[in-house]
Amino acid sequence: MSVCAFSSVWRAWAVSASVGVPAALDQAVAGLMMVWMDQDHPIFTESIRRIRIALGETGLPSLEQQVLERLVHSSGDLSLGALLCCSEGACEKGMAALQQGASILTDTAMAAAAVAPMAKRTLGSAVHTVLEWAPEIAPKGSTRTASGMEQAWRNLGLVKPPPVVLIGSAPTALEVLLRQVAAGAPAPSLVIGMPVGFVGVAESKAHLAASGLTQIRLEGSRGGAGLVAAAVNALLRAASG
Repeated sequence: MSVCAFSSVWRAWAVSASVGVPAALDQAVAGLMMVWMDQDHPIFTESIRRIRIALGETGLPSLEQQVLERLVHSSGDLSLGALLCCSEGACEKGMAALQQGASILTDTAMAAAAVAPMAKRTLGSAVHTVLEWAPEIAPKGSTRTASGMEQAWRNLGLVKPPPVVLIGSAPTALEVLLRQVAAGAPAPSLVIGMPVGFVGVAESKAHLAASGLTQIRLEGSRGGAGLVAAAVNALLRAASG
């Protein structure tokens, strides 16, 4: 479907929603939209081709390679390959958990927003942010995301399979999660630990590395909502096959 045709479909869907056309027609229009969305745009396909050439032979397993390609595509940074660290079988374990119904828990609304469309069009995974459990005002000496993580994991950590956790902005939330697991709470199915910045970031990544949890992380100060979303989106795409 061409971009022009997609625009026509989108307009038709918007009109149908506003005037209340029969549900069957509305579903048909939505179906056409999803068919278009499931097709990779030629620019994306060409970008991945060029990224593979630029990266050269990485020696990575197929799924890790896909994660790396998505990270580079999202950031434009070919140097991320040297910073990407995955525990053994992390990508496969994370993908299997998603296929078995694991939800996705993020540290920010931005990360959740970047994951939700892919989750919806692939496995239908539930996407949450710790802010759903966070207080309106940060407790003294802590952060809203840290408090939110503590409460979120008390609830979601009991679900089987446990959620895949994305940390792109809040090292404090990562530290809280690690302390909870060390104290006996269930471990996440996968931690994608890529908090960005300079305060507490290196320390939290080092603690994650030493935790023994199933993990995908970026060393150094780089990271962010866009990158954690790119990583899990790669797994969602692969999982939906």
